[in-house]
Amino acid sequence: MRMRESVCFDDVLLVPQMSDIKSRKSVDLSVDLGSGIALGIPFISAPMDTVTGHRMASAMAEAGGLGVIHRYNSIEEQISLFDKSKCFAAAAIGVTGDFAERAESLADAGCKVLCVDVAHGHHISVKSALKTLKSRLGNTVKIMAGNVATLQAFEDLSDWGADMIRVGVGGGSICSTRLQTGHGVPTLQSVIDCASSDRGALIIADGGIKNSGDMSKALAAGADLVMMGRLLAGTEEAPGETVQVNGKKCKVYRGMASPEAQVAWRGEYRSNEGVSRTVPFKGYAENILSELERGVRSALSYSGARTLKEFRAKADFIKQSPLGRVESGTHIDI
Repeated sequence: MRMRESVCFDDVLLVPQMSDIKSRKSVDLSVDLGSGIALGIPFISAPMDTVTGHRMASAMAEAGGLGVIHRYNSIEEQISLFDKSKCFAAAAIGVTGDFAERAESLADAGCKVLCVDVAHGHHISVKSALKTLKSRLGNTVKIMAGNVATLQAFEDLSDWGADMIRVGVGGGSICSTRLQTGHGVPTLQSVIDCASSDRGALIIADGGIKNSGDMSKALAAGADLVMMGRLLAGTEEAPGETVQVNGKKCKVYRGMASPEAQVAWRGEYRSNEGVSRTVPFKGYAENILSELERGVRSALSYSGARTLKEFRAKADFIKQSPLGRVESGTHIDI
């Protein structure tokens, strides 16, 4: 047995550097996905049935990001959601059953990015699915896959045909994989490890991201993009009814491996690696995305970087102690 240390988002800070950036507007957050596909901001909404339907996908596109429409529906229903999405959207598929038919149907409908969406991406079923998709679709669509936690997994998925890889296992706010199975790696550590690869797949930091500071750390550590679930849950555009809980407006946010979600989309649950909760209603996603974008733009400014590539090249991390973590947060009441 070998044992090594890891770091999570709250363990580190980025060291401020000399900057000649006079306005955050001069910072470029665009990301090239290849094949003529580009995003204005490096933000992706998660393919969860309480996060991304057509309204969230539209809000993401309007902000310059990318929404991944969830797969917990029929092929016809998912295509309908895709068709209702304004401008640009991705769509999730599985690795068994009708996944190939679903992928081809979505591609025929004009979808340019497909997400092979499973909890444990370093798996033989993902390898088989990626090979099938590449043989049937060629390079007509970009393939996002995951989730993975290690460098070996990242490189394997890249070699199997993934163009973008979701990096992070067990770190989501409603994910209980680490509690149920004891498996996982802190998302920031996974990003750091995967960023050492010479493979060309893009890194999507996914899980454990609480705010724009965590986003900035992930991007500085080597991520090309960040995926959001909890940050967008409870917004007007998130699927689901707004309900009253103790006199306050709320919405349901649930992990897709939670018993509630599994029963809803396949009639039974086979594992219990997520939870379902109500979260406060947050208003429009546009406001959340704008605030997060401002935070990331400021982060690049603090490092004197005008692009994400320059940000990664200049990043200087420092570890902080437990008392440092207290000092790093607002602490007026302490």
